[in-house]
Amino acid sequence: MTTKKIKPPKDPWLHWFKTQRWKPFPFQQQTWSAYLNGKSGLVHAPTGLGKTYAVWGGPILDWLQQNPDPTTWPKISSPEPLRVLWITPLRALANDTVESLQLPIRDLRLPWTVELRTGDTKSAARQRQRKHFPTCLVTTPESLSLLLSYPDLREKFATLQAVIIDEWHELLSSKRGVQTELCLARLRRWQPNLRTWGLSATLGNLPQALEVLTGPNLPPEKTTLISAQIPKKFELKTLLPTRTESFPWSGHVGLHLLKNVIAQIEKKQTTLLFTNTRSQSEIWFQALLNARPDWADKIALHHGSIDRSEREKTEIRLRSGDILCVVCTGSLDLGVDFSPVEQVIQIGGPKGIARLLQRAGRSGHQPGATSRIFCVPAHAMELVEFAAIRDAISLGQIESRDPLTAPLDLLAQHLVTLALGGGFTEPETLAEIRSTHAYRHLSDRDWQWTLDFVVRGGNALRAYPQFKRVQKNTDGLHLVTEPHIARFHRMSVGTITSDAMITVKLQNGAYLGSLEESFIARLKPGDPFSFAGHRVELVRVRDMAAIVRRSQKASRLVPQWMGGHMPLSSQLATAVRAKLAEARLGHFHGPEMTSVKPVLELQARDSLIPNPDELLIESAHTREGHHYFIYPFAGRLAHEGLASLTAFRLSRDAPRSITLTMNDYGFCMTTPTPVELDPSGWQNLLSPDHLLDDLLACLNSGELTKRKFREIARIAGLIFQGYPGASKSTRQIQASSGLFFDVFTRYDPDNLLLNQARREVLQYQLDEHRLTQTLRAIQTMKVIPIPTERLTPLSFPLWTMWIQGQVSTEAWSDRVRRMAEQLESTS
Repeated sequence: MTTKKIKPPKDPWLHWFKTQRWKPFPFQQQTWSAYLNGKSGLVHAPTGLGKTYAVWGGPILDWLQQNPDPTTWPKISSPEPLRVLWITPLRALANDTVESLQLPIRDLRLPWTVELRTGDTKSAARQRQRKHFPTCLVTTPESLSLLLSYPDLREKFATLQAVIIDEWHELLSSKRGVQTELCLARLRRWQPNLRTWGLSATLGNLPQALEVLTGPNLPPEKTTLISAQIPKKFELKTLLPTRTESFPWSGHVGLHLLKNVIAQIEKKQTTLLFTNTRSQSEIWFQALLNARPDWADKIALHHGSIDRSEREKTEIRLRSGDILCVVCTGSLDLGVDFSPVEQVIQIGGPKGIARLLQRAGRSGHQPGATSRIFCVPAHAMELVEFAAIRDAISLGQIESRDPLTAPLDLLAQHLVTLALGGGFTEPETLAEIRSTHAYRHLSDRDWQWTLDFVVRGGNALRAYPQFKRVQKNTDGLHLVTEPHIARFHRMSVGTITSDAMITVKLQNGAYLGSLEESFIARLKPGDPFSFAGHRVELVRVRDMAAIVRRSQKASRLVPQWMGGHMPLSSQLATAVRAKLAEARLGHFHGPEMTSVKPVLELQARDSLIPNPDELLIESAHTREGHHYFIYPFAGRLAHEGLASLTAFRLSRDAPRSITLTMNDYGFCMTTPTPVELDPSGWQNLLSPDHLLDDLLACLNSGELTKRKFREIARIAGLIFQGYPGASKSTRQIQASSGLFFDVFTRYDPDNLLLNQARREVLQYQLDEHRLTQTLRAIQTMKVIPIPTERLTPLSFPLWTMWIQGQVSTEAWSDRVRRMAEQLESTS
């Protein structure tokens, strides 16, 4: 194959680069050349090096080569038809993406248009676009899937030449990524020569990410993986406490370093302050405001539950540099270019190497600039995390993201979409579905079951007409013929599920954002809380809306959202154990380890700093009972599974009451009677034998599978969440999904959606793979049980979590503080 040469500098595209005072990087030129040769690929480069223009240049150069004479170009008022689909994972990214793509189009006066289509796009604009699509449509996976439900889309997409997917690593390991794969499979069937390009940063399994992006059927010579090979300047510093607590506890989210953080913010013009959860962001924003009331108009709060218009105002101020600090969550993790940001502050351990790099990249978001991040430990052990992250980054260790395999709830949803979008025939569609990475091994049995589910409702529901959503005509074409099914389906397309959301409004009608119904349900009128940077109190709840008024009442109450805990990644856990092994030998390298040295020396004196080949089990007796602290260092999700498994096995042998708590380093079992086990007994208790059976027995006694089934039932189309403005409550949705769960369990126990719910709980909520690896590793470890006379630095955080579950917030913090002071005085 001959390589098309990019034209010399007189080429308009390269000339435009020159006018921006840029010189193309080699990886950008490689991408342009690969695109012109008809290839698909994945571009991997650190944040801020120009990935967007690396992939955007290909379609522009291709068009310029086909239309070299500007005098023959169509008028801008009669633009080119659709050529490029640009898929972004977040609507917050979309506006910035449109601006970036439009810049060279305007400067070069190309007859192209770039427009946005998301759930926020007004109805009139969406209708206009469906008549005449822009040259480049920037959209989300959900909006693209919705477009596929219209029968005339194939004709409208006849000129489509490329699909570009931004932040591919964010989609890769989620159902939204699988939804994107299914959409791409349909588009490739329409356009066999379609080019697919992805953009990614901070990812450990790039070859696999490329395969998922391009599909298993594309020949290797038609794909390429392009890496920038340009090291990004990176600076990590930790704000160290003047005195490190010997007994760290996790209730104050780093506020003991508030003064240090304020001093650091004052040193720069614009700062992003990241927290790991929305609740923490609310706490930190109020803390900053209380400490510095004069910053009221200089700082802002940004997370996904705040009203979009308020977030957009904050983003505009960030771009202009007209803001001192934004307290935010993962809502600003991704590739939005806020050039004025000079530094990033991370509150608490980020729990992952890639996540820290991603957040650090929000500063120095230009080629050659340095990304600076200052880390704030919420408690002493997080100093070890920060030291471990620095080592891991220097060694190039980045987490992988594993793609999902064959979720049948999403397949059922997609089949209804295809039936709406002009219909589908069975053999061709099965081949199309199997052309994706996610469903490449889809069995005939699972395919037939899913098809029967959407056509007849499956075994348990075939007597109910409303579940016969797809009809097969005499020509073998599967179609949706009922208008109400089409309407319900189009309002339910997507994979994002959450607790039912309550809108939060001031009495004057101003919209603050939305909260999960489960939080609002705990409040009574007059109860104060902090939300969206405001102190408010509840007035009333009506029609899924919480009416509030501004309040001067003092309150520590902040909203809680489900999914608020991020587990320690495997790579970071390994790096943490390596730092602890060094400490055991008396080596404390770097400022973080020097600062935490007294804590670890106390741990070594009262107990042990475990090596990677050792399992430390501490036991302590308090007035609450007998506590057993087990430290596999496998991350919170795996410890949740391990704790449930261990408690189940202990209770099965001898019925007893056991209370569980867990964090990223280990888990605690508290029981009123002692557990008499020697090292071999603990090893047998933590055996991988019969793991699946025992885990399923644990699950069947809990609500985990039922809760997961609720999500699956919504995606599969069993549950309609209600019309816009009239959503069903969580109680209604729980009742509906619970009814289906009970019916399937009783009358259709082999229902594949039930099996999927169990599998997803095992894989994603309990991290079965990591749990299995941990149990196998324990069998080769030296088990070291150590009775301790008092709580240790490792066990104290787990004990505080146990106490938190027993008493009120005020009583908890007072008691924890007293215990910490008592332990400190005797250390």
